[in-house]
Amino acid sequence: MDYNSKLPNVGTTIFTVMSALANQYNAINLSQGFPNYSSPQKLNDLVTDALNNGYNQYAPMSGNLDLRLGISDKYELLYGSNYHPEKEITVTAGATQAIYTIISAFIRPNDEVVIFKPAYDCYQPAIEVNGGKTISIQLSAPDYKINWQEVASKLSSKTKMIIINSPHNPSGTVWSKDDMLQLQNLTKNTNIIVLSDEVYEHIVFDETLHQSVCLFNDLKHRSFVTASFGKTFHNTGWKVGYCCAPEYLMSEFRKVHQFNVFSVNHPAQKGIADYMQDSQTYLNLNNFFQQKRDLFLNLISESRFKFRPSQGTYFQVLDYSEITDQHDVDFAKRLTKDHKIASIPLSVFNEADKDDMVLRFCFAKTDETLIKAAEILCRI
Repeated sequence: MDYNSKLPNVGTTIFTVMSALANQYNAINLSQGFPNYSSPQKLNDLVTDALNNGYNQYAPMSGNLDLRLGISDKYELLYGSNYHPEKEITVTAGATQAIYTIISAFIRPNDEVVIFKPAYDCYQPAIEVNGGKTISIQLSAPDYKINWQEVASKLSSKTKMIIINSPHNPSGTVWSKDDMLQLQNLTKNTNIIVLSDEVYEHIVFDETLHQSVCLFNDLKHRSFVTASFGKTFHNTGWKVGYCCAPEYLMSEFRKVHQFNVFSVNHPAQKGIADYMQDSQTYLNLNNFFQQKRDLFLNLISESRFKFRPSQGTYFQVLDYSEITDQHDVDFAKRLTKDHKIASIPLSVFNEADKDDMVLRFCFAKTDETLIKAAEILCRI
């Protein structure tokens, strides 16, 4: 058949490539962002209870009400911010579906969407498949700071949306309160929607505070927040996430959502709703992951890799410029094949494959795995 691809430049993702190499060469896989330890047993038991108690048919389109009530309570507890569980919260098939649906609901051909690179790889294809145009703001290692004058210069009458991500994957940096105020200033009195990818909101370190868009009144009025229970509760394969937004935006989201997935795995929703009634299930995550970050960094402190400790997420960026001048993709593949450790090169997330000679390593792994990985890195 003769057809024109809507995404002609999209190929196999770097995550698939590096994981396949890790499997082929029996390497320790610190490339893809998922834990290699179990989902909490109590949560598994609650999902099993939901299965046995009849939660096996379609959930409401907007999500199990108990779960939406739990999400609403969480925002009140963490941020003193209210999202109405009936009108302003929708449960989704992971945060990626939420992001895709938001873009599909609002982006028309030739609309411009601003993203910050290195950017998670689902943003740009979703924009382009809906006919939009990506406007990239390139950030640079090691601090990945935002030049707000440059951002202002990229906005135009065609700008429909700005996508932000904090804590930031892949760099592990966290937006400051000043960053959020700058964004609020730039978008005030405009029709620009902000899509705030906050899937790592519970994973911030060194007493840093996560600056959610819901903390800023004007931003909240124009923003979607997307989040992931998979990241929070160590079960990415369940693909349960959610988004929050003012009613007038959420009503448009649901018009698309109902014909996209309609509803999400019901027993998982009910189990998560019961589990998160104890707020410690998510409030303790910072300490849990900071211990893993600190262990990993202490173990590689004598290596030839340079680093700034990750501010958030469960990723650590390592600078290898004192080891080799090899391109990051080639070096990542060489590490996997020759040294049996897999990572993610950041150039693939940058504009024009900009190479800062850094690799991303996931530390959401058992201590045993991190110790073995560090031994390898210290020998390089």
